[in-house]
Amino acid sequence: MASVLEIPVAFASCSIGLPKHTLHEKIEAIAQSGFKGVEISFPDIQSFGHRHLGFEINEHDYTSLCKAATAIGELCRRHDIKVLVLQPFSNFEGWPKGSQERRDAFARARGWIDIMTALGTDMLQVGSTDSPNITSDVDQLAGDLAELADLLAERGYRLAYENWCWATHATTWKDVWDIVQRANRDNIGLCLDTFQTAGGEWGDPTTSSGKLENGLTEAELDETFRKSLQELSNTVPADRIYFLQISDAYRMAKPLSREPDESGLRPRGRWSHDYRPLPFDGGYLPIEDFVKAVLATGFRGWFSIEVFDGQFEKKYGDNLFKFAEKAMEGHRRLISN
Repeated sequence: MASVLEIPVAFASCSIGLPKHTLHEKIEAIAQSGFKGVEISFPDIQSFGHRHLGFEINEHDYTSLCKAATAIGELCRRHDIKVLVLQPFSNFEGWPKGSQERRDAFARARGWIDIMTALGTDMLQVGSTDSPNITSDVDQLAGDLAELADLLAERGYRLAYENWCWATHATTWKDVWDIVQRANRDNIGLCLDTFQTAGGEWGDPTTSSGKLENGLTEAELDETFRKSLQELSNTVPADRIYFLQISDAYRMAKPLSREPDESGLRPRGRWSHDYRPLPFDGGYLPIEDFVKAVLATGFRGWFSIEVFDGQFEKKYGDNLFKFAEKAMEGHRRLISN
């Protein structure tokens, strides 16, 4: 229990505040509430750079992005906050060999690695691709990640691969663990996420019950989920889990359509973007069970709050400190249960 209480905790910069809040304000609230780290989100680098440099920064203007990232890194150091990771790097793996999409993905990777250097972080979080146009060849997905890991290794950096529960192929922790093993690189590990696993294997925003309704009874669903968590505890080495993201989810009052929206985003992606509160703040997923399973591996590394709560303003107004303190309270309750 003593080791659990010493777990370091971070906050994702994209998960706190309203569009009017500056990154500096977010970092101040995070630091003053006892957090020791921050996930820096790419859009926050762009918005900070706009204020810092005086012009809007294109997502491919890596020279300007690195200038902004250098200032962000200095800001975090002044507040004694570690930049845990740069995120979210998405739609990277699986494009056809020789395609423009694949060339663009690797060009983007090189630019993001430069940003990592400017920020002063050694970890890149990669979400499993949700484009419908990628290969289903798991070995190719793993090969792409291995190539990215090799680029990162040139600077001593790591890759944290996360299953997104609305992804095209790698939707579960077991999927990404299989891909990580196939990639066979020492600097690739997992970013696990309470929402992505509990919301993918147990919850469902398209049903009236809020749970998967795939022919299983509730008891059978619970048992299937329990077995998945037990397998995780027994098979994933603690040192291959790089960090654990924490959030819950609201049960949808009106189930979402099963069809992708006009942008092509699948229902769990829509659920993820606006309906993920803090732990013990209105959600219903069995996130405590998932946290216990991760801790059962022996993992005692970084926890990180990554929430997307469309009710933020209704609940907290514009009070960043109240929200950050509530997040720390939820973290402490979660690890003490």
